[in-house]
Amino acid sequence: MTEVLRFDDVTVTRDGNEILGGLSWTVNEGERWVVLGPNGAGKTTLITLAGARMNPTSGTVSILGQDLAASDTQDLRIRVGLSSAALADHIPPDEWVSDVVMTAAHGITKRWQEEYEGMDVDRAGDLLAAFGMSQFAERQFWTLSEGERKRVQIARALMADPEVLLLDEPGAGLDLAGREELLMALTELAGDKRSPAIVLVTHHVEEIPRGFTHALLLRDGAVVAQGPLVQTLSNTNLTATYGMPVELHSEGGRWTARRASS
Repeated sequence: MTEVLRFDDVTVTRDGNEILGGLSWTVNEGERWVVLGPNGAGKTTLITLAGARMNPTSGTVSILGQDLAASDTQDLRIRVGLSSAALADHIPPDEWVSDVVMTAAHGITKRWQEEYEGMDVDRAGDLLAAFGMSQFAERQFWTLSEGERKRVQIARALMADPEVLLLDEPGAGLDLAGREELLMALTELAGDKRSPAIVLVTHHVEEIPRGFTHALLLRDGAVVAQGPLVQTLSNTNLTATYGMPVELHSEGGRWTARRASS
């Protein structure tokens, strides 16, 4: 089985604070991982490392078989699809939606003087259609709702036909309808054998799409549990992750969790 991400004893320290501590984790081709944990668990830092946008303080991060510290990060960033609030902040609000998607082919967030082939235009159009956003192609990014922006960002993340797809809290800020529309799209993506390996970061088990295979649970920068989803998601592991008694339920491939009654 081909590894697409590998973390070996990775630590990240900032201003004397350990954000990740001795984390080891492997994602293989075809796997769909959800990363769960409370605020401050290190989830976004994990995704930032996996997206080749920072280096660890110690340990080794391997992305698509390349040591991050010794690689061309621009090349890796094109091969890794990323959707995150931090990346969205770099998209000019007046950028046309079609260009928001298409510029990912060059690993940039604003269209300048670069040229695109017809196949790039067609692929951007196909991806917008796949996420129900064709009618917004000639709209400016700032005019979209939060849910519409999230779908455009995921389409953008897939533009360069990445070998791994990283989604950092794609459901954040969405209302119920927006969240369910997004989950339907992600469920379809997860079920497509042509899709790359996927890593989805969220706070909520309710945001885990059907078809996801593995889970990584973090607390205070350390791994609480990791492995196949149905084995890793448990009352015991979630209680340790969130620091309170948790009662977990599953129905029809979807999950819910609440504080357990005493």
